[in-house]
Amino acid sequence: MTLDRRQFLASAGAGVGALAFGLDPAAAASSQFRHGVASGDPRPSDVLLWTRVTPTAASTPGSGVGPTVSVSWQVARDWRFTQVVSSGVAQTGPSRDHTVKVVAGGLAPATSYYYRFVLDGVRSPTGRTRTAPAPTATPSRLRFGVVSCSNYQAGFFASYRHLAARRDLDAVLHLGDYLYEYGPGEYGYGNANTDVRPHQPAHEITTLRDYRQRHAQYKTDPDLQALHVAAPWIVTWDDHESANDAYDGGAENHTPGAEGTWPARRAAAYRAYDEWMPVRLGETAALDDGTQIYRRLRFGRLAELSMLDLRTYRSQQVGTDLAAVDDPARTIAGDPQLRWLKESLASDAAQWKLVGNPVMIAPLVFPPLPADLTRSLTDVTGLLPPEGVPYNVDQWDGYTADRREILRHLADQGITDSVFITGDIHSAWANDLPLDAGTYPLSRSVGTEFVCTSVTSNNLDDIVGVPPRTSSLAVEAAITATNRHVRYVDFDSHGYSVLDVTPARVQMDYYVIGDRASAGAGSHWSTSWATSAGSQRVRPVSAPVA
Repeated sequence: MTLDRRQFLASAGAGVGALAFGLDPAAAASSQFRHGVASGDPRPSDVLLWTRVTPTAASTPGSGVGPTVSVSWQVARDWRFTQVVSSGVAQTGPSRDHTVKVVAGGLAPATSYYYRFVLDGVRSPTGRTRTAPAPTATPSRLRFGVVSCSNYQAGFFASYRHLAARRDLDAVLHLGDYLYEYGPGEYGYGNANTDVRPHQPAHEITTLRDYRQRHAQYKTDPDLQALHVAAPWIVTWDDHESANDAYDGGAENHTPGAEGTWPARRAAAYRAYDEWMPVRLGETAALDDGTQIYRRLRFGRLAELSMLDLRTYRSQQVGTDLAAVDDPARTIAGDPQLRWLKESLASDAAQWKLVGNPVMIAPLVFPPLPADLTRSLTDVTGLLPPEGVPYNVDQWDGYTADRREILRHLADQGITDSVFITGDIHSAWANDLPLDAGTYPLSRSVGTEFVCTSVTSNNLDDIVGVPPRTSSLAVEAAITATNRHVRYVDFDSHGYSVLDVTPARVQMDYYVIGDRASAGAGSHWSTSWATSAGSQRVRPVSAPVA
């Protein structure tokens, strides 16, 4: 039996018993710009800008009605817009759901700017964005907000509000599951799946109209709007932007026939994502310019960020034949993307090789035996993959040939300072990346991984229905005892993280929010972990960055 992330969390538990600068949500909700503004994919001389306009009362998201209109935009050095440095006019209409995506160019590197849109004399909220450092620059530090798994039905987005209030972020990394496809009554808050805020439309989304309406609902959230206003976002998708446990030819949560064909549904999901997200698909802001979301962003000589797509090209998850996870014909990334990632990791253009990784790459197996022993067992029984029995075959554990190729590449090429920044699994982790988990820590680590928890999606205590930091403690202790490269895990907390990058180290600070059902939930620092330059291992840190 194989387990997805929710089944894994549940079975583990059973086994042991806003306002940012320029945003006035009330004003925005009553204007043509009720879905806010956003920026993304910053480069040294340009940044992508996004908004959605409502030119008439009938021009609601997904309606397909309304006029074609001209929307002007401005970028300035000051919030009063007395020093406008870039401007233009874009047309939008029902064919693109009245969304606007433009690239504002002619900007200076490593500089903060303010931007806004205007329709019929009405101004949008003012957003703040920031360009990346010049390619040859040597910044002393970079700071990113890190979030994942933000389910509207499972609670309020307090994490976004707290990140927006920081005002010190170069960008926000969203590592997937920006929205969820389920209808009301499915996958909500706690083990009763209560809808804190019911999804619209009030059914599972499968069509272009549906996906547009769901994106629109999420972008009316004031805390999400506040964080989009506060900093540029760098995003990738995981599965729920289309359907749960998606792969190249289908998804666990897709029923052919009753829900149409998978290619049509995925095309609708990707089209809506292209329209509604501040992202360059196919490396451009133009719609219908391809669905390639994996891309690189440079931040001077300090860091290069490679954002992965681990849904579009992957083989179907294995069923009961666990030995198939090691089949070299199966892939999680696809050969072209895998080659591209190896090129990114081998590049010496920047010191830190950061990887935006939608699902966990560190091996999580039982039992973690030495490679020569598991290889012998595999030869004899044909039952065990060389890396042990995986808990969750929806992550890299289900595609061990691809993972082995990446980790061996890091070792063979002598590549250092590779850090995978991961979402998906609704829990916080700090991991070394060993070549041989069974002999670790006697064997070497070739990289590190920091996994952020969910913004709202259910964690272990939620699924099992027990108080936080009770049953989960035994599970966490068992995992760290049997997977010695896993240095830290927290199965219960919800929140956000802050990734701080300097030449000396990369540090992940984990922050925990209060009750997801409370719009005003507070937050507090939980723990920090770092990897020192050249070390390839994580270590605990006593305090978050100032």
